[in-house]
Amino acid sequence: MSTIGAAPGTRQPLAYLHEQLEELKAKGLYFRLRVLESEQKPVASFDGQEVINLSSNNYLGLTTHRALRRAALEATRRWGVGAGAVRTIAGTMKIHMELEEQIARFKNTEACVVFQSGFTANAGTVAAILGKDDLIISDELNHASIIDGCRLSKATIKVFKHRDLNDCERVCQETANWPGRKLLITDGVFSMEGDIAPLPQLCDLAEKHNCIMMVDDAHASGVLGRSGRGTVDHLGCHGRVDIQVGTLSKAIGAMGGYVCGSRELIEWLYHRGRPFLFSTSHPPSVAASCQAAFGLLDSPEGEKLIKKLWANTKFFKRRLKELGFSTGASETPITPIHVGEAAKAFEFSRRLFDAGLYAPAVGYPTVPEGKARLRAIVTATHKRAELERAAEILAEVGRSLGII
Repeated sequence: MSTIGAAPGTRQPLAYLHEQLEELKAKGLYFRLRVLESEQKPVASFDGQEVINLSSNNYLGLTTHRALRRAALEATRRWGVGAGAVRTIAGTMKIHMELEEQIARFKNTEACVVFQSGFTANAGTVAAILGKDDLIISDELNHASIIDGCRLSKATIKVFKHRDLNDCERVCQETANWPGRKLLITDGVFSMEGDIAPLPQLCDLAEKHNCIMMVDDAHASGVLGRSGRGTVDHLGCHGRVDIQVGTLSKAIGAMGGYVCGSRELIEWLYHRGRPFLFSTSHPPSVAASCQAAFGLLDSPEGEKLIKKLWANTKFFKRRLKELGFSTGASETPITPIHVGEAAKAFEFSRRLFDAGLYAPAVGYPTVPEGKARLRAIVTATHKRAELERAAEILAEVGRSLGII
């Protein structure tokens, strides 16, 4: 029977979503989006309340830096607010090519292509270079964008235990006679743990077993290596990683993702990278902001910001350890505060916010069940007094919930 002209409310094919949302509420896992009402700074206003901000990926404070603001405004005046087309039709502007050349030099690779986000850079690249006859060997805690790219490629996926070289070797040996192409893929810095991949040893395995080596350096860009060149530079692996992915949305302070590698890899992504092919290119203001950010990283000011980031990180981790919090194996500014039960982690985050501190809770499916946590991120622009006050608030609320 036709439903055209049916009375409103008689057909509700999405009614099941209400039940699922109510289930989230019953489990204490339901949340509402926090609305930022100020600049993205160490102390910011969310939902009308000023809080110490430990929730941002703005590692170096570049979202509000004067050089990036100036570059964005000048580019808007000169070229307008948008590119108006996808890259393969009329949307490749000179400023896009200049940015990609700048990133390639920075990363010490032949070429680079910029995507609309770090997520699409990962997902689009894996899906473009592999097919159903191929094999992917992936760390179990790799980012969701890697997981989605692996699935989209239709390749066979084999997962090895997190940072476990023996388990990775086992998978490589078991698939030694695989007839298709093989990709070994890892995050450089793991976004929920804050630890660093054993990249030199993974490169050894990739070379031994004839695998393409790919690293997602989203949380290492601007943080690790000379002037923030990432884990490849930090761990001395130049020339050993075939595909480097990074982001322009975290330490770089703007938006987007990029892929670096050989000229032929980038040319192939021009032809087969679906997000590149079917999405409008970045506004000129975004490209110009990113250019300014990379220029800043290679300057004395950039070096100073990275040093401050690490000084703040070490101070904050030391204070949390003194207070009795568990921060796991974190080696970077990403600082997980382990809670365990998801409902308790979300309640912890809510009470912290009420007390003047924003540190978001993370539960399943982002992390495994029973391993819920807060994820705190320290930046270069936090003042020592702000971090000390953040530690005090964490201690007060943590004790009230029996977390410490």
